[in-house]
This record gives sequence, C-alpha cells and structure tokens, in this order.
Amino acid sequence: MPCYRCGTRQVDPGRGSSPWLRGVVADHQVLICPGCQDGADWLAELDRCAACASIRLIRRLGEVECRDCGAAGESAAPARSAGGESAAPARSAGGSVAGGGTRPDAVAPSLALEVEQALAKVLRPSRRPAAIG
Repeated sequence: MPCYRCGTRQVDPGRGSSPWLRGVVADHQVLICPGCQDGADWLAELDRCAACASIRLIRRLGEVECRDCGAAGESAAPARSAGGESAAPARSAGGSVAGGGTRPDAVAPSLALEVEQALAKVLRPSRRPAAIG
C-alpha cells in the first residue's frame, strides 16, 4: 500500500519497527511515509476516535478500532473539533485531499499495471522440460 499523501510505495522493512505509520482517513486505512510525517499538517487529516479523540485507529474486518481506548465500530465517526468541524480532510471533486494527497481508495494506473505484470510473471507456465523417469 502506498503513502496516501505522496504515493511513495513501502519497501521491505529492515529489522525493527517500521518508520511508516498507520491511520484512518475517511473510513479507509492508510499508511503515512516518514517523509510526509515531517510535514506539520498530516495529523489534522486523520480521523479521530469518537470516544477519546486519538488518531491511533486501525481498520480491519470491516470495522474501525481505536488502539488507545479499544472503542470499535462499523464506521469511524470523526471526532469534532472545538469549532464543530470534522477532523476528516476536505476533498475536491477530483478526489484529492486537502493537503495534496489522493483518495485512499484510488488506485494509480501504473500500480495496477505493475500488479498485472507481476501476476503474469508468477502464474505463467514453467518452461522446464518434464522429468523423464
């Protein structure tokens, strides 16, 4: 899964914990790369727990769970700020997130092509001669 803000693809991690962070944006699980974490505004784009306002949410098996307080539900009801505004990012008609990213559910055509080529390579028939014997 690529970074939802810049599209950078995660590579195989080395030993230890990954510098990439998980979050939920508009009820979709996303990854945030270390480069985008350096920006100041990425935290404001994440959904927050309705119970404790934490950003440590994960989405699995059709529900969103808070890793801080354990609250879970079918949908992430974004916590409201003091001004009554949603913590979820604003989106333009083209699906881009305020702050420069794209919809978490949008798949880049080049990514789809890479996946198709990888599957074709793995699933093609073997050219080795049959064993005689």
